[in-house]
Amino acid sequence: MTVMRASDPIRPVTVLYDASCPLCRREIGLYQRAEGGDAIAWCDVSGRDTAPPAGLSREAAMARFHVVDAEGRLRSGADAFIALWSSLPRWRWLGRLAAVPPMPWALERAYRGFLRVRPWVQRRLAR
Repeated sequence: MTVMRASDPIRPVTVLYDASCPLCRREIGLYQRAEGGDAIAWCDVSGRDTAPPAGLSREAAMARFHVVDAEGRLRSGADAFIALWSSLPRWRWLGRLAAVPPMPWALERAYRGFLRVRPWVQRRLAR
């Protein structure tokens, strides 16, 4: 089992994602291929061989988007997207824009709305 350790190489962010979700795989693939994507640690939390960071269950990690930022803080939802976008050179502008109040609040509300329809979208993409 792979466990995230404090001794692991420093990365700008570590992205925790659900590779069992077809929608998540597509979106994460976009970020992985982006300029700077190779500097990010990508952690598939859907497999039993990887444990999420302490204090986060596998179920919670798979239910929402999470990022561990460069300072070791666990960020979730819209805040996690802002951290990811801010770490990618060609997405940085979006991270800056999304961080300006009241954008984080609005993005979090939109993300929570999306989470309600995510199971339906997943089923459609799995076909």
